[in-house]
Amino acid sequence: MEDNKMLNYIKDVLDNMPTDWLNLTTHRLDIYDEKLAKTQFVDQFKVLFNNNNSKASALNQLPTAYDYIRLGHPLSCVLEWGIANLHRLKSKNVISFSSKTIPVLAILRKNLFDQKNTQVLYTGELPDFFDADVLKSVYGYKFDLKKVDAASSVSDFNGSTVFISQQNKFNTTELNSNIDFYINCYAHLGSVLLVNGEENASYISDIQHVRRRETIAMTPENALTALKALTEQSTIVTINSSKETNKPLVLKSIKDITGSTTKPLVASSGLSIQYAIMMGLVHDALVNHKGKAIKFVVPPNCYGGTNDQARRVAACINNVEIVDLLVDGDNDMVKSIDSVLTDIANEDAIPYIIAEIPTNPRVEVPNLEQLKAVLSKERKTTAGTLAIDPVFILDQTFCPNVHFLGKGEILSTVRTISFASGSKFPSGGKCTAGYCVGNTKTEDLIDKIEKHLILCDNEATELQYKILAKQLPSMNNRIIEAYKNTREFVNFIQETLPEAKINFVSEELAAQDFTPSVFSLDLPTKGNTAQEKEDYKRALNLKLINLMITEIPNESKYCVSYGQLKGCYWTIPATSTQGTTKEGDKDYIVRASLSPNLDLDLHKKVFLDFVKSI
Repeated sequence: MEDNKMLNYIKDVLDNMPTDWLNLTTHRLDIYDEKLAKTQFVDQFKVLFNNNNSKASALNQLPTAYDYIRLGHPLSCVLEWGIANLHRLKSKNVISFSSKTIPVLAILRKNLFDQKNTQVLYTGELPDFFDADVLKSVYGYKFDLKKVDAASSVSDFNGSTVFISQQNKFNTTELNSNIDFYINCYAHLGSVLLVNGEENASYISDIQHVRRRETIAMTPENALTALKALTEQSTIVTINSSKETNKPLVLKSIKDITGSTTKPLVASSGLSIQYAIMMGLVHDALVNHKGKAIKFVVPPNCYGGTNDQARRVAACINNVEIVDLLVDGDNDMVKSIDSVLTDIANEDAIPYIIAEIPTNPRVEVPNLEQLKAVLSKERKTTAGTLAIDPVFILDQTFCPNVHFLGKGEILSTVRTISFASGSKFPSGGKCTAGYCVGNTKTEDLIDKIEKHLILCDNEATELQYKILAKQLPSMNNRIIEAYKNTREFVNFIQETLPEAKINFVSEELAAQDFTPSVFSLDLPTKGNTAQEKEDYKRALNLKLINLMITEIPNESKYCVSYGQLKGCYWTIPATSTQGTTKEGDKDYIVRASLSPNLDLDLHKKVFLDFVKSI
């Protein structure tokens, strides 16, 4: 009876839910508390359930569940809450994934550190892409893999027992106390992980962190399909796929945009493609340079997801290390790369460099001829042998229109792989999918990267391909129009508040097609001590953002975003994109991004009001 009440309530919620639940990729930071991610939303959702209140107005007032939908969103939270209730579990014990492999990897990762045994059991057939040998030899995970007849026959085991099954309905599973983790795989929708038993509660935050960094939550569209199947207790119907039509269109668009002739790879998010790149390169190094140390060179203040993921990979694999690359402010990227590569050559190690151009959040571009020279330079080991040449992994999210890789382009002769987050310009903020391409010197590496993209079941979803097929052809024009708005707004700020320091590309760089639509703003401050000045500036940052989103609520938004189709987006990198960055490397400045479509005159007027108020 209680289950029927809950399922009927979810049906009403689906009828009345805000359209943003299905369509947004980034959510409001002004009603988001990262420490209470998911729980704050679920707690208030339960209050509505207890009051049988499914009104659209009430649902619209719920706090943001996660800042990015790749981490989770209202529909994934409702799905997890519903499944948890059916199994008499806490909501936090149920975690949905777009991938069917990554939940297994999340458990194996924790048990690697805890030095705990794991057995992975399954009925029927495992997905074709589940490669146990590679998970052991490349990822370093340890586990036994066994086929069993049924969950009910599983006996006690000294360690963790993971049970994988293929499902076509959201049935209530009779939980066996000998099974610690149930992973139910649902055709094209993804998977749902059930954490069984209080003794396994310590796994939850670690599993959530894997979902945060190496994959994405079940997408809103698929979570909605899952919720409908859950409430109707119906079989999940395999849909007629449009992927065969849209994927070739997307791959052609990426080739046209990047000028690269190699095979593009499209993943469920920017971090999903970055994870495939990292693991593909590790795999290549283990095969072709056995026994040598692998060095991932990463700016310590770059996007927090990049920084965190790189360090997480290094933590799992003995011969992988992170080397800091200082790129912003008083540091020159080219000089830093030269110094780091010399040190790595001396060790006869393998250098993989991850860098953003332009950098985030200071929007700096290195001298590209010098960058090419320093990456191309032959170096010797201390033994006098030729050092291994670097692979340059270029995060091109801010300027995906710039040609680096094609024939005759600046980085065409250096082993370079370029990638971009799809939630930005490629999709116009419509989905999270990311992609990568390489130059002709990386074709063998691309094959390895594809293997790990498939192994992790992190390829873009059908809807993501459909959205990219529609949005990519107009991307370069949107970039130009958004840049024009940004340049005009930056010029206005310089005139009205000349004491502020603005980080944006020069006119000369813009003439070379570096036309981002994001800038960072270091507001003027005052005070008698360094701490007073810092406190004043941080308060001023929030005052500006709050004024913008209050006065222009239909266009200005406090959220982590960039490259959207309309509006203006504001954030403070230190408290959003740099969330896991070391405190000393964080940037407590304002970052703003403008779209091709917004009321620029109104934004100028409100900014002028802000200047007058200080």
